[in-house]
Amino acid sequence: MPEQWWRGAVIYQVYPRSFADGNGDGAGDLAGLRGRLPYLAALGVDALWLNPWYPSPLADGGYDVADYRDVAAVFGTLAEAEALIGEAHGAGLRIILDVVPNHASDQAAWFRDAVAAGPGSPERERFWFRPGRDGGPPNDWQSIFGGPAWSPVPDGEWYLHLFAPEQPDWNWNSPDVVHEFHDVLRFWYERGVDGIRIDSAALLVKDPDAEPDGLDPFTDRDGVHEIYRGWRKITDAYPERVLVGEVWLPDQERFARYLRPDEMHTAFNFDFLNCALEPAALRKVIDTTLATHTPLGAPPTWVLSNHDVVRPVTRYGRADTSFDLQDRRHGAPTDRELGVRRARAAALLAMALPGAVYIYQGEELGLPEVEDLPDDARQDPIWVRSGRTDPGRDGCRVPLPWSGDEPPFGFGDGEPWLPQPPDWKDLTVEAQDADPGSMLNLYREALALRRDHLGDGSLTWLPSDDGVLAFTRDSGLTCVVNLGAEPVPVTGEVLLSSGPMQDGQLPPDTAVWSR
Repeated sequence: MPEQWWRGAVIYQVYPRSFADGNGDGAGDLAGLRGRLPYLAALGVDALWLNPWYPSPLADGGYDVADYRDVAAVFGTLAEAEALIGEAHGAGLRIILDVVPNHASDQAAWFRDAVAAGPGSPERERFWFRPGRDGGPPNDWQSIFGGPAWSPVPDGEWYLHLFAPEQPDWNWNSPDVVHEFHDVLRFWYERGVDGIRIDSAALLVKDPDAEPDGLDPFTDRDGVHEIYRGWRKITDAYPERVLVGEVWLPDQERFARYLRPDEMHTAFNFDFLNCALEPAALRKVIDTTLATHTPLGAPPTWVLSNHDVVRPVTRYGRADTSFDLQDRRHGAPTDRELGVRRARAAALLAMALPGAVYIYQGEELGLPEVEDLPDDARQDPIWVRSGRTDPGRDGCRVPLPWSGDEPPFGFGDGEPWLPQPPDWKDLTVEAQDADPGSMLNLYREALALRRDHLGDGSLTWLPSDDGVLAFTRDSGLTCVVNLGAEPVPVTGEVLLSSGPMQDGQLPPDTAVWSR
């Protein structure tokens, strides 16, 4: 298969609202991002994945989209977005844009039209409107954010929202919806976007009226694949464009169907992200991932965190280092020093594996999860929908610290939309830049070596002790990760280690690259 840029790429996830504030209003924006492109290019990444930048009431951090062909005023303008794409390309960075096809905003023009048009209208066919049942919703489906998945409108019908009530689900049985999203893809490809990340990709097809058929009523139904075949035809008309799926599925065989040659190019590897930092579990996930992807000619992806996930430094300092989307274990005891050590080792493991790797902003700084945000500062709808029992995902979305000794740490001139912890003064880009042993400089060194020696290809496992993962890559580079209790010997020339070596021995919770 010919080499394509995404097969071995390092892709950096930008959560625009929390990356850099260029106009001083406390929210990150395109001006701030454009000013930090040199930082990202020097870090050594190949592409940027941007969370939604569209006009939105922000009921769910921008995943409630009011207009798919524009940019929210809080971020800038469409002209600024086009300038960003051009400047990123000039710096050697590709752009992957989030598209949200499962649901819109309740402020989207089509949804407002549907509510006004009334029952039985063509406008309502673009969404899931149904009569109630026995004075309540049409069925007992529950929202992923908690509570019923249906809300009423004044004329007595109910509409479906698998997430917040402000996020009505599109009805993909409607030709209008199919054509609308085809046009949205073309709109952004024409402006130079290099790829599309597909949010909640397995949820699009559902049938509230169907009798039980052995499938989940709204997840991974067979009809979803025809949608992505249509998207792939459009994408293939634009050279070097890529489709990336957010596909949360426990069944690897069904996951693999999204990666068939006429569907998506690649998809997020949530099994790896969710996996505990334990050698046997990690090796099983790695082997299963490679066995799933290799026959399809699709590159694996390796992900440690994102905007929905507890940050690795906090997660890996816990007794249970796995992650569960439904149970973020807020407030569980964590050993920060141990978490940092393990996060450094996990980073070298992820970067050494064959395929593409994703880095969530702040991961390269070793930022911890902020678990003590004031209740009145929390903005994640999960917090409200859970009756203020689940703090939600705001803790991994706190704005980045760039410089200085106190908030806002160079993020911008205004007060950040989420408060930053004062002890982040030691984790700023400025502070870490001057420290050769910092997390930031570990990422820079690893990414530079990865560009020369790693990326797409295969791996060969090496014999190793219990508690140790060891493999060699096509280039001859060897990765050893010691997750056991005792130091292990390392042979060959050491290129990079996640922590200090001890007389040629690799300490516990440490990784090394050698040749």
